[in-house]
Amino acid sequence: MKKSSIEISYQQFVLSDLSNEELTLREVAFAASKKAYAPYSTFYVGASVLLSTGIIIPGNNQENAAFPSGLCAERVALFHAGSLHPGIPVKAIGITIDYERCPQVDMAYPCGGCRQVMAEYELISERPIHIYLFGNREQGIRIEGVTNLLPFSFMGNFLQK
Repeated sequence: MKKSSIEISYQQFVLSDLSNEELTLREVAFAASKKAYAPYSTFYVGASVLLSTGIIIPGNNQENAAFPSGLCAERVALFHAGSLHPGIPVKAIGITIDYERCPQVDMAYPCGGCRQVMAEYELISERPIHIYLFGNREQGIRIEGVTNLLPFSFMGNFLQK
């Protein structure tokens, strides 16, 4: 059996490296994290989706006592964008948490389910999505394309005849 490895690509940044559009993506995600409904996990996540038209759509996690019924911030933002602006490509997604209420975490990473949904939107958009993970200390990570987050992802085009 041959052993192989996968290399992912990402960039670390400080806020002064970002454009005004990227800073706005951060501000919208952070504002959304303040409005998250997370009484069970107390993990308040905000996301923002930048469409190719320049529109930014916020989302935040929405929990429920029946745990599978809740939804992560990334999916709320992506589904909200898809429902309001169908067919408009996603350019970027920003993810952050309310660091005042979650001081134990330096940076939030999307779960597997959210990565899979991002992969679907990337397929629909027919271009890589820029993923921004905004950290607590004026820093973060920029990832070019969902395949760097989810190698070997299952894609909807596998099901097409």
